[in-house]
Amino acid sequence: MNIGEAAERSGLPAKTIRYYEETGLTAPATRAENGYRDYSETDVHKLRFVRHARGLGFSVEVCSRLLSLYEDKGRKSADVKAIAQEHLTEVDAKIKELQELRSTLSHLVDHCHGDNKPDCPILEGIAHPA
Repeated sequence: MNIGEAAERSGLPAKTIRYYEETGLTAPATRAENGYRDYSETDVHKLRFVRHARGLGFSVEVCSRLLSLYEDKGRKSADVKAIAQEHLTEVDAKIKELQELRSTLSHLVDHCHGDNKPDCPILEGIAHPA
């Protein structure tokens, strides 16, 4: 199948598929006699795998490791779990950071009168963070 069909079946834009090939995340598709990329069902399955992994927030580099492990039938699930656990720890840290950001922003919004006066605790809070 051509890149358009592979894109439709994998749920990824053709541009993203080309990027993944350029970065080495996925192997370049074979070329048909006309020079166009020719994708197999296996290629599309790998592209879907990467799309789902990226949707879980894994970086391109980590997706490469996960894809390698997926293809390695002698893998240890402990290796996969370690990668996922590390990512989960990063996600938890981001959530904590976003909760703190929300709390600070909420405090600033609550203390702004939002009237026609020039006093603005939001701008003061940005200019002089605690």
